[in-house]
Amino acid sequence: MTAFRCIPVPTETAARFRATGTDDRGNPLRRIVATPGGAYPCRHCLRLAAPGETVLLGSYDLPKPAGIYWTPSPIFLHAADCPRAEIVDEVAPIVRANPLVSVRAYDGAHQCLYDLGQVCAGAEVDAPLARALDDPRTAFVNIHTARPGCLLTLVERVSDRAS
Repeated sequence: MTAFRCIPVPTETAARFRATGTDDRGNPLRRIVATPGGAYPCRHCLRLAAPGETVLLGSYDLPKPAGIYWTPSPIFLHAADCPRAEIVDEVAPIVRANPLVSVRAYDGAHQCLYDLGQVCAGAEVDAPLARALDDPRTAFVNIHTARPGCLLTLVERVSDRAS
C-alpha cells in the first residue's frame, strides 16, 4: 500500500475546545464519561477513551474537503490533555475499533471519487484504503463512522505532506 499518515485534529483545536467549552459552531460542548463497552474515539490521540475518562462532544469544521462536499462533523476529544497521534503506515486504532466505517476518497479539487468509496468493518479497512490511496486521482481520504457519519481521521499520502 502507498505510504500514508492518519491526521488527527490539530492540537490548537483540541486546546481551544477544552479552554472555551464551545465547539466550532459555537455550541456548548457536552461532557460524557466513557462507559465500559462504549466507543468514545478521541480525534486528537486517535484512541478510544477508557471507561471512566471524560470526553467532550462537539461539532468540528472539517479542513477537507472544501466546497460542495464540506461538512461539520461531531467529534469526541478527551477532556484532559492527550498526546497528538503520530500514526504513519498504520490505521488509527479508532478506525479499527469501529464496527462500520465509510472510506471517502477525494481528488485535488476536493471532488468526491464515488467509485472509490466503500463501507466496511473498521477491522477490514486496509483493502478499501489501499485502493483509494493507490489511485492517482486521490488527493486525500476521510474515514467516517458509517452510521452517524462522524469523521474518524483524515488520511494523506506521506509524500503529499511536508510534516
